[in-house]
Order: sequence, then structure tokens, then C-alpha cells
Amino acid sequence: MHTELPKQCPWSRLSRPSGHGNHKENSPFLNSSEAGKGGDYYDRNLALFEEELDIRPKVSSLLGKLVNYTNLTQGVKEHEEAESTDGSKKKVSKSPSMGTLMGVYLPCMQNIFGVILFLRLTWMVGMAGVLQSFLIVLLCCCCTMLTTISMSAIATNGVVPAGGSYFMISRSLGPEFGGAVGLCFYLGTTFAGAMYILGAIEILLTYIVPQAAIFHPSGAHDASSAMLNNMRVYGTVFLILMAVVVFVGVKYVNKFASLFLACVVISILSIYAGAIKSIFDPPEFPICMLGNRTLSRDHFDVCAKTVVKDNITVASKLWELFCHSTNLTTEHCDEYFLMNNVSEIAGIPGAASGILIDNLWSNYLEKGEILERAHQPSVDVASQKNNLHLYVLSDISTSFMVLVGIFFPSVTGIMAGSNRSGDLKDAQKSIPVGTILAIVTTSLVYFSCVLLFGACIEGVVLRDKYGDAVNKNLVVGTLSWPSPWVIVIGSFFSTCGAGLQSLTGAPRLLQAIAKDNIIPFLWIFGHGKANGEPTWALLLTALIAELGILIASLDMVAPILSMFFLMCYLFVNLACAVQTLLRTPNWRPRFKYYHWALSFLGMSICLALMFISSWYYALVAMLIAGMIYKYIEYQGAEKEWGDGIRGLSLSAARYALLRLEEGPPHTKNWRPQLLVLLKLDEDLHVKYPRLLTFASQLKAGKGLTIIGSVIQGNFLETYGEAQAAEQTIKNMMEIEKVKGFCQVVVANKVREGIAHLIQSCGLGGMKHNTVVLGWPYGWRQSEDPRSWKTFIGTVRCTTAAHLALLVPKNVSFYPSNHERYNEGNIDVWWIVHDGGMLMLLPFLLKQHKVWRKCKMRIFTVAQMDDNSIQMKKDLATFLYQLRIEAEVEVVEMHNSDISAYTYERTLMMEQRSQMLRQMRLTKTEREREAQLVKDRHSIARLESLYSDEEDEGDPVPENIQMTWTKEKCEAEKRNRGSAVGSFRDLISIKPNQSNVRRMHTAVKLNEVIVNRSHDARLVLLNMPGPPKNTDGDENYMEFLEVLTEGLERVLLVRGGGREVITIYS
Repeated sequence: MHTELPKQCPWSRLSRPSGHGNHKENSPFLNSSEAGKGGDYYDRNLALFEEELDIRPKVSSLLGKLVNYTNLTQGVKEHEEAESTDGSKKKVSKSPSMGTLMGVYLPCMQNIFGVILFLRLTWMVGMAGVLQSFLIVLLCCCCTMLTTISMSAIATNGVVPAGGSYFMISRSLGPEFGGAVGLCFYLGTTFAGAMYILGAIEILLTYIVPQAAIFHPSGAHDASSAMLNNMRVYGTVFLILMAVVVFVGVKYVNKFASLFLACVVISILSIYAGAIKSIFDPPEFPICMLGNRTLSRDHFDVCAKTVVKDNITVASKLWELFCHSTNLTTEHCDEYFLMNNVSEIAGIPGAASGILIDNLWSNYLEKGEILERAHQPSVDVASQKNNLHLYVLSDISTSFMVLVGIFFPSVTGIMAGSNRSGDLKDAQKSIPVGTILAIVTTSLVYFSCVLLFGACIEGVVLRDKYGDAVNKNLVVGTLSWPSPWVIVIGSFFSTCGAGLQSLTGAPRLLQAIAKDNIIPFLWIFGHGKANGEPTWALLLTALIAELGILIASLDMVAPILSMFFLMCYLFVNLACAVQTLLRTPNWRPRFKYYHWALSFLGMSICLALMFISSWYYALVAMLIAGMIYKYIEYQGAEKEWGDGIRGLSLSAARYALLRLEEGPPHTKNWRPQLLVLLKLDEDLHVKYPRLLTFASQLKAGKGLTIIGSVIQGNFLETYGEAQAAEQTIKNMMEIEKVKGFCQVVVANKVREGIAHLIQSCGLGGMKHNTVVLGWPYGWRQSEDPRSWKTFIGTVRCTTAAHLALLVPKNVSFYPSNHERYNEGNIDVWWIVHDGGMLMLLPFLLKQHKVWRKCKMRIFTVAQMDDNSIQMKKDLATFLYQLRIEAEVEVVEMHNSDISAYTYERTLMMEQRSQMLRQMRLTKTEREREAQLVKDRHSIARLESLYSDEEDEGDPVPENIQMTWTKEKCEAEKRNRGSAVGSFRDLISIKPNQSNVRRMHTAVKLNEVIVNRSHDARLVLLNMPGPPKNTDGDENYMEFLEVLTEGLERVLLVRGGGREVITIYS
């Protein structure tokens, strides 16, 4: 019973809270007390949207959530848990408070200025000259500046979570690139830690406490190996100490950061102060020259061949070293020593001396060459090899390329600001401004230092890497004011600080990558101490850094980390360029001064620098990144981050589809693009999964495969079922290794759904050209004609659409992907030519490992008037030109009389179809069956994909009430009488002559095929088309059954009306 509700205002249908039953509405309006309840009623102005407010929240509630945004790492479980937990349980997070200066500018400065500036810049200027040094600095600084512009665009395109560069790249370029670049950046940072530690040890052992060395050179020539061993021992000790400091507490590292930065600033200021002072008062650092060769000052005190002692001229220490005698005899003297004078020149002539002109040009040396002064007078004679240790020698071969690799680490560190994005008050403003200012500042410092070094310091001193010519002083230190120790101590502490920063940052980066779970085997490194400190990641970082320390040479480690950083910067530029060119809707950076051309230029410079500095390291770095990329693509977790590469794929796919649209494929490019029509049972499981197996074997991962299925019903009601069916099919496709797409259509009638699939699957030029259809098993036994009618309807649809058709019969006997046929034949029965599909299919199947060892045999049928010998020759030639290897056989079919068996089969077939037709025509029977059919439909609505819920006649009323009257009883008797009469007609039926001929063909062909191919692994034969007159459909099914009787695996093939194989190249 329905009681009529009082009429109400149309907008007064207030939403009822879910789970409270039927809330009775007393009044169409909210009273003040109800309105105050907040959660129970929605805003009356949003009544139109009230039913969807749970999935489409009000703007006010959305903004409220955004305000409470926490700076947690994106993609990690903690973030999701923090959002899902109740707001009252959340800890009050400390709001980020850092500005541009403290948060970005100074950290970037500290990271950029490093060990290379103090230990190698003077040497670089000496070797490359001022002009080429300018070029090196310009190249490296342009690279970082262009990368910063790209990075600023990415960093200001939305909220950058804590985690910086890795998150920017991975969310812009996707998990594969993100993982590859993240690990490259991690390895770069780790090797940077090793480089800083080696720099600190070099300063300690060469300039602060040389006597602390454990290994001492036993001879003149093994000084370098002793030094490397010292570096290894002390480097390992330092690394352990630093790792312990980082493990105990990062807060100590952060507390000392400002102290380390102060050391750097004071050191740089002392260089400028020294350069200014050198104009009017250059410091006293004399160099001893023998001819034009530079002598190492640590072996002697007085720069002269003889000294006067008590008014007596005696041999100096220098004479003893070269002549191996304290007497002034010359018989054992070095010839070069005798022929050339010893002179002393100023190591630092000062900025006013004009030395800059001499230092403009490059002076590259090979390993072991003596440092010579160009304009110094000398007599060039051979020197004794055992005296080489007395000169200052070049310890490595140098070139422009080598110096680029060594210098580049001194411009890295631009990511320091973006790595702290979680602590910044306004990251979108601070990151671009702070980073660009830091790069401009550091670039100016580098340019000015190159100029000052070239203008103030003698060339041979510049080329003296370890300060051997100036009493083992740090070369930069000789220029600084007030004392060389300012720079020595300052650079030592700054390198230690930078090492600690690297060992702090690298494990966090690895932890972030591990927590994203894109590289499964790294999961262990996502865990740490209770407070989140990455213990395991720190351990791995220390082990990798130890590898760098075991290399022991700063000049060897620098190019390695250059590669990894350049790789990272290359991808930052790529990310920006891709996003800009694709114009993705979400690409709306606040930083406007970027352009895709700048990003491409930055990318090109990065790539060029990689190959300039060391082509083999570049290849190794790219190989590592490529392997990580492929591993993540193959093994990694599926992530959808809305990345640019996905956008790029869409763009490329669109472009390719538009290109394909230009015309149909050439015969040479034709390959079967499959639409596989699958049948699902009532539990939505795939009924014949071997159809998928067959499709995967035929395709071997190439071309297009669409798996289609039809669910009967109303789309609005069965949408959920369709989604479930699609997921089931996708899972089955994964199991059977079918690479393709899945499409499930909901239709009122299955036949209509199949027609829709055949018409609309695919897109543009990527459409199917072949339909794979299952055989309707048990059609003879079934009283329901719909399954075979759907089958024949589908055959007609494919013919009308000019598509090829494959019908695998007995598909459950087909081999799985794990089986292997080591022998056997694939037999092709080529009865009529319809495009060459029969030739192409076995060739494609044989590409798969299941069928690879099978041999191909082609049989063709010759009539009485055909020349079978000539046919065999022609067929062999044709196959040779097709480049298909197969045995050829011509089977002669003699014109024999129609046998009694054929006649009998035809008669039985026609009697059966006539009987079924009459059964269907009996109206009373239909009415009685109607309710049964309806019940059966509700139980087995998915019994057959190829069944249809349609009836040829009038629709049946839903409820049939039989009321027997006299008239009806008489009519029923008459009907029964006519049924008996028609049954008598069945017995006296004469078979149709065309049917007899067709049956004769089927029987004769079947005899020949079974005789020759009964043991074949697979038999392919032409599928005859359905009759034009639909009355003969049942007979058509019978013909197909007779044709394929007694064969284990049959593939019926019907061409699409075009040539698919050609003899031309």
C-alpha cells in the first residue's frame, strides 16, 4: 500500500544520512536546531548534488583538506595512512619556515663550492691556460644553469614534496626513468662523498701532517703508490667515523653545516684578499729552476750549485743530489745539471707582473713529463733517469677532456635547495630564485678565480699539482692572505662537511626510492630506525663510498661522479622538454622563464660533457641507467603518476595512428590483427582459454590482438559484471602471455553485441582484420537453435565486413604454451584460393616455439580434367617464390557416383531440420515452453556467448494462464492431428539434390583428408561460406561437421577477400 505524500516544495528532498533507515521528513525546511547538527544535513543550496556528495565533495571541504596537507613523501604508505587516520590522532606538524637565503641559496653555495676549487682549480688553469679554463667553466656552468631553469619549471609545477630531485623526475618521467635517474643521482651523491673524503685526506697528508703517513716510498719511483695506499687507509677510517656520526644523529651534521659554510666563505675571501695584496706586495715563494726545468723543493734548502762556508766554496745539497758526491768533481754528474744554470724565480709575481700573457694558452703534459718554463734559457741535453724524482713531474696525462671530467663536480650541488623543498616556506618561489642566484654567484667566483690565478701565479707553479716547487704548500694557499693555513684548514673542514652532507643525503634518497617500491629488490633499504633514519641504506652507501675510496685518486673518482650527475641533469632537462612540448594540461609552472629549446640545449650539453670527459664512463653510466630502466619496466610495481612519458606515448600513438589511417596496409605488411571472440560461463570464467593460447602462438607478441566478449543484459544494470568479466579476461591474457587489449560489450542480444564488436573494435588504422571464433559444441544435441544461429550470423558478419575468419575446432586439444612438438606435420588443404591465408598461417605458427619443429605439407585437390603433375610443379614453384618451405602433394578426386551413405546422411539431416522446424511451429508447444525458457534464461543467461535471446516469431506473453474451453480442446485435437500428419510427411521426404551434392563433396573431401592427415598435428582447410538462403543454415552446420569428422585439431580458415601474401620483395 502506498500512502500519498503531502505536496512539498520540489527542492526540499533533503538527503538522509546513510545507515539511519528511512528518515521521516516532517517539514520541508530545516529548523535552526537541525541545521546546527552539521553532519546530518547537507547545505540546502546543494540539494541538486546531494546524492553524489560522498564521491564529489563540497569545495569547502576539499579546500579544508588541502590546507592540512602534510609534507610527507609522495607515494609512501605513511602518507596514505596519515590521510586515512582521524584528524585528532595526527601530530601537529611543525610548519616549514625556511626562506630563500637559508633554505636554498646558502645550502646550494655550500654544495657547489668544494674540494675541486681548492685542490685542482689552480692546476687546471696551469694546464689548460686561462682561455680554455674559461671555456671549461663556461660549459659546466651553462649546463647547470640550463638544468636549473628546467628544474625550476618542474619544481614550481605544483607542490614539490620532501625528496626533491628524485620526486621531480619520477613524477615527470614515470617510474622507469625516475628509478634509473634516482639511482644515478644516488650513486653520484655517494661517490661525491668518497671524493670529498679523498680530498680531505689529501689536504691532511700533503699539507697539514705529512709525517702521519703510514706507507713511505721505498724508492724514488713508488711515491705515488705509497700515497695511494695512505689515502686508502685513512679514507676508510674517515668514512667509518663519518658514517658513525651520521648514524648517531643527523642533527649534529646540520648544526655544523653553518660552520663548514663559514670555512668556505673565509677561504674564498682570503684568495681575493691575497690577489689584491699581490698587486703591490707579492708574497715570497721563490721557485728553484735548473735551466727551464722546475726542481722539487723538498730535497734541498739552498737553490744554488755551490755555497760559501767559512770563505770556502763547497758543494751544495743540490750538487750532492745530482753528482752523488760532496766534492766538486764532475765525473758522475748529471749532464743536464752541468750544462744549465740554477736560478730562482718568484712563484707569485703578483697581479701587476703581466704573467697573465704567459698563462693564457694551454700547456698539456703527458704522464711523467717534467714541468718546464717556456721562456727560461736552457741547454737541452739528455738527463739521467734516476734523477727524475728531483724535478716536479706531471702525475697524469692531461687534456681538455680530462680536465672537464675533473672540474665538473665543482659545479654540482644545484639540487641542494630542491632537496629541502619540504622545509621551505614557499618552495615555488625560493627554489628558482635561490638556486639561480647560487649558480650566478659560484660562476662569478670560478671565472674570477681563473682570471686571478692566471694573473698572479707563475705557470710552472700552477701546473704543480701538490705544491712540490713551493715547499709542499697548497698552491692556492700561497696566494691567500694573511696565511696559507687559512685555506688549508678552511678547505679541510669544508671538505669534511661536504662529505658528511653527502653521506646524510644519499641514504635518504635510496630510502625514498625503496619506499616507492618501483625496484622490488631494494625494499630492505626502505626500513630504518624507529625515528625513520635509514640504517640499511646508510650501510650500503658506506660500502659504495668505500669502493670510491679504494680507487684512492681524486682525479679518477671525479669523472665517475660527473657521469652520474650529468645523467641526472640530462633527465631533468628531458622531463621539462617533454612536458613543455606535450603541453599536458597539468603543466602550469609558476616559473615562466623556461623554454623547451633551452631544455634541449641543456640536454645536449650534458650529453656532450659526458662523452667529452670520458666516453667509456659515459657508456657504462648509460648502460647502468638502461639496465635499471628495463628492470623496472619488466619487474617493477605498476605506478600511475601521470608522468610525461605516458603523455609522450599517447602523443606518439596518436601520431602513428594518424599515419596508419592514410591507407590500407600493403600486402607485404599484412599480418593477422586478431579479434578473438571469447565465451564466458555463468561465473564469468573463460570457457575455452585455449583460444587465447592459440592467439598468443599465432601472434608471438606482434601486431594487434583484441579479446572481445559479450554480456547479455542492460548496460546500466550489468556494468559491474562487465568490469569483472574484463578483469577476468585480462588475468587470463596475462597467464597465456597474450599481449593485447580487452573489450567487453553489454548488449540485449548476444548476436547484436558480436556485430558491435566486429564493427567498432580498434581505432583508426589499428583495426582487426581477422576474427577468431569458437566452434558451437553440442549444437546437434541442443534443442535451442540460438548457439549455431549466432555462429552462422557471426560468419556472415565477418564476410560482410571483408574480414578473415579462423575457427579452431576441438580447441581444447590444441597445445599449451609449455608443450613442444618435436616432430609432426602441419597440413594445409588448399581447396580454393581466398587470399593466401592458408599459406601464411602455418608460417606464423612456426615462429612460435611450440610449432617450430613441425613440417609443413600443402595438399591441393585436382579434378579429373586437371593435369596433376603440372599442378604439383606449379605449386612447388609458387611456394619457392613465396619463400615458404613445404612439401607439396596433389590429391586426385575422381568423379564417383553419389554413395548410399551420402544419400542417407543428407536424408537424416533434412528430416532432423524439418522436424525441429515443425516443433518450433507448433504454437501450443511454444506457449507451454515459454515459461520454461524464461526460467532457463534466468539460470543460464550466460550459457552461450553465441546464443541469442531472440525468437523468430511473435513475443511470448510473460504469464500464460491456460483455461480449457470446448473450442480450445477441439483446436488442440486438430493440432495434434496435424502434427501426426506432418510426422508421416517426414518419413516420405525426398532429399534436396543440391544438398545431396554438397554432402557428397563434404564426405569425399573428409575421406581424402582423414586418409592423408589423420596423424597431423594441425589441419588447416578452407571453410565454405554459409548459404545465401537462411533456411539452409542447419544443413550448413551439418556439412561442416561432416567435413571435419575424424580429425583431432582442425583450423577452418576463411579469407577476407584480399591478398595477404606476395611473391614480390
